[in-house]
Amino acid sequence: MAKFLVTGAFGQIGTELTQALRARHGTAAVVASGRRLSGHESNPACTDPVAVLDVTDPAAVRNVLATHDVDVVYHLAARLSAVGEQDPALTWRVNMEGLRNVLEAARARPGTRVFWPSSIAAFGPETPRDAVPQDTVMRPTTMYGVTKVAGELLADYYQRRYGVDVRGVRFPGVISSQSLPGGGTTDYAVEIFYAALTSGRYTAFVRADTVLPMIYMPDCIRAARMLMDAEPARLRHRNGFNIAAMSFSAGELADAIRERLPGFRCEFVPDERQAIADSWPRSIDDRAAREEWDWAPEYDLTRMTDDMLTQLGPRLQQGSRP
Repeated sequence: MAKFLVTGAFGQIGTELTQALRARHGTAAVVASGRRLSGHESNPACTDPVAVLDVTDPAAVRNVLATHDVDVVYHLAARLSAVGEQDPALTWRVNMEGLRNVLEAARARPGTRVFWPSSIAAFGPETPRDAVPQDTVMRPTTMYGVTKVAGELLADYYQRRYGVDVRGVRFPGVISSQSLPGGGTTDYAVEIFYAALTSGRYTAFVRADTVLPMIYMPDCIRAARMLMDAEPARLRHRNGFNIAAMSFSAGELADAIRERLPGFRCEFVPDERQAIADSWPRSIDDRAAREEWDWAPEYDLTRMTDDMLTQLGPRLQQGSRP
């Protein structure tokens, strides 16, 4: 039986990915890890088996893989775009040294496979704004984006030089009904649902006409699992697959919520995150993912909005939050 390790398991994606992997492979087969466990006791991913892991510590990474006899690593531990700008040096250390440590540990254990997500943050102002091609100009303006470009190159290097089976996608903004975001530029697309259901008001930190690519968490999890299940012979690319699900403006999202909650009011007061959003594309061309591993999303804006409100409403009425 394969053993899995999820780093960053108590974050937005990690929480739900850990649950999905445990549902598929059994709880005992999936180790959830984070830099600390305290403060995450109520997180559904924080149940045994768990491991305290600082990914910037190479010996600790090697030890966790060996102790739990890990076959597949989903390496999600990272500092995100907006938080990353508060301490760029720390962002580089966590994102780049963490990735290198995981790749080195996998190299020392032949056959260990790695999933590592890149992001639309890898793009920059020189990248086409619409239908961004798989292979294009990548000159990001944030340290988070810099680490994603460098990480894609490093992952490709380990695959070519050492034969490490490492794969990844460029995630758009991720919207989740189960877990809160962790300091990214697209956090407004999650926060707005909580505000709509609790106070009926929200102040977005981007302009109403800000259009960004987004993906709903069930599709996000499906993409990671589909890519890791794909036959290696089909993959001309290995890392940084563009994936697309939907693109909409912040105003269109507010309108979609207002159609279902007529009393909802949304203001738009851009802050420093607007400049980051303006450097990212509006839409993505994901033909490579569709051709090489049959990617196709299941959620659009309408279906996602319906499901978010359906999932969140009862929990918030009971006073429960992720």
